[in-house]
Amino acid sequence: MKCKICNREAQTQPPSKYCEPHQAAFESLQEKFESWQKAASIEWRDYLQEVAKNPLTGLWAKEVAETLLSEQS
Repeated sequence: MKCKICNREAQTQPPSKYCEPHQAAFESLQEKFESWQKAASIEWRDYLQEVAKNPLTGLWAKEVAETLLSEQS
């Protein structure tokens, strides 16, 4: 199976739709969302939009956020 973002091989253990770097970015986004939600009462979609437009966001996380946003549209 290929990564849904970059076509690298997706992780197989555990099964994932992302390659290793994109999976790590996805997990990081999920973990940090809890803090953002407590601090700003922000929804998942709004959080992803903020992450995607932040110039300090890393490339992997930005790509994951943009992909998740496009899936929700």
